[in-house]
Amino acid sequence: MEERLNYAKAFPEGIHAMQVMERAIHASGLEGPLLDLVKIRASQMNGCAFCIDMHTKDARAAGETEQRIYALSAWREGPFFTPRERAALAWTEALTNIQQGHAPDAVFEEARREFTEAELVRLTLAVTQINSWNRIAIGFRAEPGKYQPKSAAAD
Repeated sequence: MEERLNYAKAFPEGIHAMQVMERAIHASGLEGPLLDLVKIRASQMNGCAFCIDMHTKDARAAGETEQRIYALSAWREGPFFTPRERAALAWTEALTNIQQGHAPDAVFEEARREFTEAELVRLTLAVTQINSWNRIAIGFRAEPGKYQPKSAAAD
């Protein structure tokens, strides 16, 4: 599949704004591994090969296990995720697949048990952000496979 256009070059101010939001989410206090799982799961649901490639590489570089990455699409059936991660994944799925149930009360209540109000807003912004990135990458056919994570020494 060939990339349709370079969206960052076509509208750098818009992509810059997205990157500012990304930095705010990263600095929000939510756990990095949890954010990685959310990004991977939403990207799986949306079928975004570019973002799946990017975020699985980032997760591995940050120390995430192959077992948890491989099991993520079946997270309900495996014992590898904490209650907080499970609540985040359920909320991610509810918001990503909004046409199926409009974020059910039961899923919201589960998330509220695991997250403070401020954390839940941060998590919600993280979910909406990755869904936006997925739509951009899918729409313009960003090419998967070339992304390489920053080394830990570069951070």
